[in-house]
Amino acid sequence: MESATIPWNQSVNVTLNGNEVGYKCKFDEDFKYVLLPVSYGVVCVLGLCLNALALYIFLCRIKTWNSATTFMFNLAISDTLYVISLPLLIYYYSHGDHWPFSITLCKLVRFLFYTNLYGSILFLLCISMHRFLGVCFPLQSLRWGSVRYARRMAAVVWVIVISCQSPMLYFVTTSSRPDGVTCHDTSARHLFDDFIAYNSIILVLLFVVPFLIILVCYTLMVRQLLRPTMGQSRLSRSKRKSLRMIILVLVVFSLCFLPFHVTRTLYYTFRSLDVNCYSLNAINIAYKVTRPLASANSFLDPVLYFLAGQRFVRFARHVLPPPEDGHKMVIQNPNTLDSGRTRSSPGTSEDRKDAQL
Repeated sequence: MESATIPWNQSVNVTLNGNEVGYKCKFDEDFKYVLLPVSYGVVCVLGLCLNALALYIFLCRIKTWNSATTFMFNLAISDTLYVISLPLLIYYYSHGDHWPFSITLCKLVRFLFYTNLYGSILFLLCISMHRFLGVCFPLQSLRWGSVRYARRMAAVVWVIVISCQSPMLYFVTTSSRPDGVTCHDTSARHLFDDFIAYNSIILVLLFVVPFLIILVCYTLMVRQLLRPTMGQSRLSRSKRKSLRMIILVLVVFSLCFLPFHVTRTLYYTFRSLDVNCYSLNAINIAYKVTRPLASANSFLDPVLYFLAGQRFVRFARHVLPPPEDGHKMVIQNPNTLDSGRTRSSPGTSEDRKDAQL
């Protein structure tokens, strides 16, 4: 294959097979040397602070865990592992795509990005399924919503994500060029077709299927939550909280995950087809812009914890200074009532069911 590249605003006048179009075109990527370091820096600072706070609350302030706490803790672990790898990418992009570190670190950084991405999606799916059972099938949630079951599900999620992303350690590589070393986020040229097939499978299994399940669950949840309740003229407080959670999770998916997967799929498709360099450069720019959005879930996820209930907010407020008695505070099981509320007001049966969310 010829080593010369063609400017992005010129068309390729020869028929190319496989992925050669992507390598024949010269992309206009100067913008990413500012966009990515700045955006990754913001994600790193916010993500590290918020997830450190969340982990402190989970480990040091919450004595009794429930299913939601288990999933959120694992989600915070996933986010933390990713944000601590961002300084390497910040250095890489701020120095014009120059990777002075080992190929092992290159593989690890790319691996952590996708592990966090799909780990977040699957743990959000678990949280959504847990809330779906609590709203639509409260009796079944007593069994399937147990902490033991949540721990098993969390372990299964980690096994699935790590197993599915382990091929990235094989595909990702580095390559030398006259002015530096590139840490690729795809693969070597001769493996690109295999990389496309692998990513297509991952796209369906770890994004499309979970996204569709979440949409179905939330549609049924909204119908249940908006159903009129005898003796109540408006939505209860717990129902409004559940609706806020639904909106936030959908916002995270729509803002962080959906644009990234759409633009990445188009980018890989265009690279494997005989398209002109102008179109390929346009989708490449869109793909690079959505990468920081995909990373933003690392600091948006902790917002879910604070909206999960007023009790988590109280824990966060008491982090500095700590409570005077020095004892850990307790979150009750989601399948039990909030004792403070039930003592002050007996409420209706619907209120008691809502309090389990």
